[in-house]
Amino acid sequence: MRSTKLIWMAMCAGLLLLESCGNNPHPSSIAPPGPPLTKTAPPTPIALQKAELGGDTWNPEWDKIIEDDLPQELLSNQVASDVHPFCPNFKNMDDLDRKAFWAYFFQALAGAEAGLKPTANVRHTEPEVAVVDSVTHRMVRSEGLLQLTYEDADRYGCDFDWDNDRKLPEHDPAKTILQPKNNLTCGVSILTNQLVAQKRPLVTKASYWSTLRPGGYSYPVFVKQMANVPSVCRLPAAHPKTTKPDTRVASAAQAGASPTPGSK
Repeated sequence: MRSTKLIWMAMCAGLLLLESCGNNPHPSSIAPPGPPLTKTAPPTPIALQKAELGGDTWNPEWDKIIEDDLPQELLSNQVASDVHPFCPNFKNMDDLDRKAFWAYFFQALAGAEAGLKPTANVRHTEPEVAVVDSVTHRMVRSEGLLQLTYEDADRYGCDFDWDNDRKLPEHDPAKTILQPKNNLTCGVSILTNQLVAQKRPLVTKASYWSTLRPGGYSYPVFVKQMANVPSVCRLPAAHPKTTKPDTRVASAAQAGASPTPGSK
């Protein structure tokens, strides 16, 4: 009995499945690997540029954070018209490709908002945004990849802890609002609220982010970052119409005659 168990453990180790096998002596009980649940999005123009310069760039692990957090509503056809200007083929894509589109979208948004820098921290001086944050009781600062505020914890249920963060340096990556997972999942909640709960368009003057407000100075920056969306987003090229052969030409050629009446 002991030798049987040793043989089984050796087989598991050889298959790199020792941890999964445990004490179960039936290989058939090991579930085969399923289809991938996430898909890495292509890099945005700013990500490519910063990678060349050795600066802050997009971490592919952030794609998974976004894709794992997407609600089903953002993967449904109800948002197809909203994303159509950037992803016209959205209706014909499967969920995996739709997730990759949204991962790319948030990468582009982070590029336009914060230059892909997770610790970005900006205090705006414009009168419309230079207000007091109701949580921190100081002038509002936009922070992290998606330039969010501590007020968003109350508004959208984001995982920001001001009581903890107030003790840390301003740009400390340990701050909850600057941690990519917290910042990005908060952004997903904000966008879901805009598109689903409020039923507002993706690009609107009422958007949370100024980069999604058409006519604003930062909107073209966002549009520029959307230049490299996943190729599946593009509609297939239309096939050129085939011209039916002129039957008169074919029959005339067979008879050795001119296809045009009276041409002789």
